[in-house]
Amino acid sequence: MSASIRIGAVSLDCADPRELAGFYARLFGAEITYETDDFAAIRLDHIWLSMVKIDSYTPPTWPADTIPKQVHLDLAVTDLIEGERNAIASGATRMSVQPNPEHWIVLRDPAGHPFCITTLIPD
Repeated sequence: MSASIRIGAVSLDCADPRELAGFYARLFGAEITYETDDFAAIRLDHIWLSMVKIDSYTPPTWPADTIPKQVHLDLAVTDLIEGERNAIASGATRMSVQPNPEHWIVLRDPAGHPFCITTLIPD
């Protein structure tokens, strides 16, 4: 194959793209590169993270499966305690269910998407 394929962006559904983009911009130390009332995006090293407004958006109810999570992010950190502190200061909340807290901390972003921080993802 002559053309390469890579993931260019991950998009998250939400009720308020500006709010969610602000959270991830704070969390990653990035800037919001594009925003409207219906869409916002931040550029990370080699990928864009975008937020898309869905009028009928309802957050996942994980760990219950009433409204399942469709996607979640696993974020690499060098220190779990500092990573959790940074995420919470940026607007995340810690989930009550922590299946493997020695290696993974489960948090929720302001739109309700569960995400994990971990030291187990190599550089």
